[in-house]
Amino acid sequence: MSFSLHGLAVSSGIAIGRAHLISHATLEVSHQQLKERDVAGELARLDAAIDIVSAELDALREEANMPGALSEVAAFVDLHAMILEDPALVEAARDLINERWCNAEWALVQQMEILVAQFDEFEDAYLRERKHDVMQVSERLIKALLGKPRKLARKKMTSGRDDDLIVVAHDLSPADTLAFKNMSIAGFVTDLGGATSHTTIVARSLGIPAVVGMQRARPLILDDDLLIVDGTRGVLIVEPDQRVLEEYRLRRSGLAIERSKLQRLAKVRSTTLDEQEITLYANIELPQDVEQAKAVGADGIGLFRTEFMFMNREELPSEDEQFEAYRSVAKAMSGKPVTIRTLDIGADKEIEVLSTRAAERSTTNPALGLRAIRYCLAEPQIFLVQLRAILRASYHGKVRLLVPMMAHTHEIEQTLAMIEQAKTQLRSSRHRFDEHIEIGGMIEIPAAALMLGPFLRRLDFVSLGTNDLIQYTLAIDRTDGAVAHLYDPLHPAVLRLISQTIQTAHRYERPVSVCGEMAGNPALTRLLLGMGLRQFSMHPAQMLEVRQEVVMADTEQLAAKVARVLKNDETDKVRELVERL
Repeated sequence: MSFSLHGLAVSSGIAIGRAHLISHATLEVSHQQLKERDVAGELARLDAAIDIVSAELDALREEANMPGALSEVAAFVDLHAMILEDPALVEAARDLINERWCNAEWALVQQMEILVAQFDEFEDAYLRERKHDVMQVSERLIKALLGKPRKLARKKMTSGRDDDLIVVAHDLSPADTLAFKNMSIAGFVTDLGGATSHTTIVARSLGIPAVVGMQRARPLILDDDLLIVDGTRGVLIVEPDQRVLEEYRLRRSGLAIERSKLQRLAKVRSTTLDEQEITLYANIELPQDVEQAKAVGADGIGLFRTEFMFMNREELPSEDEQFEAYRSVAKAMSGKPVTIRTLDIGADKEIEVLSTRAAERSTTNPALGLRAIRYCLAEPQIFLVQLRAILRASYHGKVRLLVPMMAHTHEIEQTLAMIEQAKTQLRSSRHRFDEHIEIGGMIEIPAAALMLGPFLRRLDFVSLGTNDLIQYTLAIDRTDGAVAHLYDPLHPAVLRLISQTIQTAHRYERPVSVCGEMAGNPALTRLLLGMGLRQFSMHPAQMLEVRQEVVMADTEQLAAKVARVLKNDETDKVRELVERL
């Protein structure tokens, strides 16, 4: 039977292939009553499963230390190895087998549920989340007992075939996603996940379609079901009929042709018809993403989201580790600008190793709580470590430092004072850095957009974070499904704030860019050009489409048209006018 499901589109494109279920083995376990003479054999089965999982973790640890791997995965592998050796899980399961003459799978599930219940009682948010690691280790053991391979076969596949592999899971652990770096995967579908999940990061880095946050996809799909993943619209179609299948095959072929044509723009200058030079920067989350930026001819890195280096690990990255990551990007860009944003956590971006401190300052609305620069100023030691690492990297390339979520001038003053403190510390330790590194601020709070002058007098450049600016202007938590549909980048108030920010920056002769999702949306490129924007920053996968819009645009003509758009206060009319630009 054919049916469709909807979720969050996080990596665009169309994939057609067969479902490969990453199943919850713990849900497939039955209770078997053994005879006393079989107990010793069952204990031996458990020991053999422990050896298999231990070998799997050793192999993952080796992969985690290879160049290009997600470095934070190594910490998770070590944690899972510790859980495997913890008597609270395996020894307790052995006791159950001995006492109740039960099968090893059932014994493991019983003990896992006891441990999960204990973790749920912890007040510490970080410790509560460790229950997921216990569940993942238990599932590995059960799969080994059932003889089901944990890893995907290293099957050679041709992209664009209908028998390509589409991974379907309730959720994917960092250790799981590590293996996908070396596999031919056509697409991802998960019940859980969001814009910052590991599944999303891997899908984008591999350039394959993905839909996450499906809620109930995993229980409804069978292994080898034929699937269509529309990563642009956030749609999953299960067992499509022939008419729908043919339609999506045509769309997939069309997209492949368009991508092939767009690739010719990788080395084309981003110049408009009226000879305006437009700068197209790339947004990256991890150091290895810089290769994608170079492949599409990015003019530099407009936003390096450093918080992804802090996620899913048991300890904070050291100054040297951060320095090496930042330096690698700076050197790879060969003198082109690299804008490194300081740690931006809070709201929908949680860093587990810091969650204990965050829980102590909990708020009913984390989107309005202690996040981004507020958090960094409240944790000066963490902030100073990162500032020193960024400054040290500035010696190896054209590095710029970007501070997120500023709302008050005293936040700028405090930040500048801490940067000077970091410089003093580096001088005393004889570390070299760019004494004149440019400091910028993100404009993503309406208060900052409305009182931009004092910011521009203290900063070298500004970057518009439209994702949060829209959220705060419209009082909408974009992670809340109940109101997410009200999130509208074309709301007249939003457009006027953006235009006002761009014009004010021009008056102060300060560079201004847009680094939110609006910058990477080719349907809005002409609108932003007409507002006077000359610097865009986006995910590398979006750059060629935006460049195509740029080279066909005339900014002088667009300026007059956009002026009429900004005078209109009816959202529907605004949308209509933007479509005609």
